[in-house]
Amino acid sequence: MPRDPQGAARHAMVREQVRARGVRDRRVLAALATVPRHAFVPPALLHAAHDDAPLAIGCGQTISQPYMVALMTAALATRRTHRVLEIGTGSGYQAAVLAHLVRRVFTVERLDALSAAAAERLTALGYRNVVYRVGDGSEGWPEEAPFDGIVVTAAAPDIPAPLLAQLAPGGRIVVPVGDRSLQVLTVAERGPGGLRTWTEGACRFVPLIGPHAFAERP
Repeated sequence: MPRDPQGAARHAMVREQVRARGVRDRRVLAALATVPRHAFVPPALLHAAHDDAPLAIGCGQTISQPYMVALMTAALATRRTHRVLEIGTGSGYQAAVLAHLVRRVFTVERLDALSAAAAERLTALGYRNVVYRVGDGSEGWPEEAPFDGIVVTAAAPDIPAPLLAQLAPGGRIVVPVGDRSLQVLTVAERGPGGLRTWTEGACRFVPLIGPHAFAERP
């Protein structure tokens, strides 16, 4: 087998930053231990690829902190047969993690350059179950709905109504809800009795831009 020079750092990241903080979903832990996180950060930040912090990836966007990726992914409670929508492709790291867990990932990014770079990166790494779209993330991807899970990797003032409408029965949506400076990670599940909502703690994300989120400028 080819040598994995980043393997030790990646496994330490999962052990010390994710599992030690209470994320115990074995499938999620295995996905984070497998996805080469260093391949999703700019070369100048390679030394910090496994740090316990978000990192800038250009265009004013970030790759989320490993723990936050794990927490959001675990909150989706995915199954192998699921179809999941990601809002905010960014570097493609979250999509790669999801690709190990579900049948198909649909990912929407509003910035052409980021979407193209992520698609090239994921294709080069061998991911074949990810579908890309450039567009308004707050509108979701209605043509492919319903989705078993929806994860929004940007902050919104509330859960966007179009995304809720695209959630399948029994499905879950995970969204950072709040203002532009601080949010609460919010999870909603569509059950037989309606929508059940709970929170998973404070977080900080870049804003989701769109008619069902924040305006382009504050």
